[in-house]
Amino acid sequence: MEFETYKSSLAQDAPPEGLSMAAQALWWEAKGDWHQAHQCAQKQPDADGAWAHAYLHRVEGDLRNAGGWYGRAGKTPSGAPLKEEWETIVRALLG
Repeated sequence: MEFETYKSSLAQDAPPEGLSMAAQALWWEAKGDWHQAHQCAQKQPDADGAWAHAYLHRVEGDLRNAGGWYGRAGKTPSGAPLKEEWETIVRALLG
């Protein structure tokens, strides 16, 4: 899926079919549903899920928890603006 298609899908009530749980997590976060996003991230037990999980805890303001998830993802904790990091992760997840 192209990034612009993903982004425009935010006008819908549910994420598009075929997205990974990590991509769904970031979709729900962008819709303002942090709890649904967190549930999705928890369902993907790989590095991509950990990266989305790290971002979500950064959004929440729990930087200690986020740091642990960045480590599991093999990523350096981000200091980028949240919207910029969101786009970076989404683009990586979409390939």
